[in-house]
Amino acid sequence: MEFIKLNKAYAEHVALIELNRPKELNALNLQLMGELRDALQELDKTDEVRVIIVTGNERAFAAGADIKQMADNNAIDMLMIDQFSTWDQIRKTKKPVIAAVSGFALGGGCELAMTCDMIIASETAKFGQPEIKIGVTPGAGGTQRLTKAIGKARAMEMVLTGKFISAEEALSFGLINKVVPVEMYLQEALKLALEIASMSPVAVQLAKESVNRSFETHLDEGLHFERKNFYLTFASEDQTEGMNAFVEKRKANYKGK
Repeated sequence: MEFIKLNKAYAEHVALIELNRPKELNALNLQLMGELRDALQELDKTDEVRVIIVTGNERAFAAGADIKQMADNNAIDMLMIDQFSTWDQIRKTKKPVIAAVSGFALGGGCELAMTCDMIIASETAKFGQPEIKIGVTPGAGGTQRLTKAIGKARAMEMVLTGKFISAEEALSFGLINKVVPVEMYLQEALKLALEIASMSPVAVQLAKESVNRSFETHLDEGLHFERKNFYLTFASEDQTEGMNAFVEKRKANYKGK
């Protein structure tokens, strides 16, 4: 892989993916996104990995899409490239994905962070959808996920003006989980990952699925889906272990079965 670094054993049950185009501020070209998709699919099949962290570097998580790859394309070119099929596959990752963001998370970078399940940000992080400034609109979920996360009025302002928001603003808007000093953002993401990795992998996957379904359906259907997954946990060895450990006042030993 040329544009990402993959560490399957970053910590116990935690894998780390680093976006690696530092000179381009990790601009998301087609090759990088394909490598990211392939890595996530591989990690989904790796039993030892329970949680995945995606990060960039201190200067930029990802400063946007690679405009040079798109500038001369017409509508049919973009349709045939079908770049968003890669994004759809990334979105279907079953294991929890935490974005560790420092510096710029703009355009496609902001969309990629929002595609992850949780976001830990350094105090230097900047989020934005500035596509309007180059004559286009967000295309990888920016108008949809941002609106669901922070509400119509704030999302409309960000999308129509292209303005950036700070990490503290993103936290107050409900876009991210936590803001920490820049030297701690990856460490804080790992802390969250390890906490989740200590839970039943079966229950974690089903719970993630249920939370995501809440954005895609009305309440009655969402509740039905949630209850189906709740019942399904009782077919797992992890459920038996977890409840027995609680009754016996000991730490559970989950095996993902």
